[in-house]
Amino acid sequence: MPKFLFILPMLAIVAACGTPQERCINRSTRELRTIERLLDEVQANLARGYAWEEYEVTRRRWSTCAVEEITHPDGTVERRKKRCLERYTETERRRVPIDPAAEIRKRDGLIAKSQQLSQQAAANIAACKMTYPESA
Repeated sequence: MPKFLFILPMLAIVAACGTPQERCINRSTRELRTIERLLDEVQANLARGYAWEEYEVTRRRWSTCAVEEITHPDGTVERRKKRCLERYTETERRRVPIDPAAEIRKRDGLIAKSQQLSQQAAANIAACKMTYPESA
């Protein structure tokens, strides 16, 4: 999922660069795309028999935090790296059990919502094409 989080802002930038018609269609279908993504996730959970849960873990590692210079009596200068413990966070994921009956109800609700939004999106796309016709 972290890769997806990197790609999402890039898609937003590309979408912002599109034609007015493309931006209108993008806005009009955003909710439908979200519902379809959730539906894909629920169907994958049902196929696997479990879901994935992401969580953050804070760890520590040694890193170079400074460089100190030591001047010896003979005039030579020695540079030493100073090391410090640094905290960092990683996102990990683990399997979690699902309630198949609840996932099926969720899937059915998402399918119904997707069908409703598909009809609405078709009308919105037609309106976008009329409002912002593209010249060939």
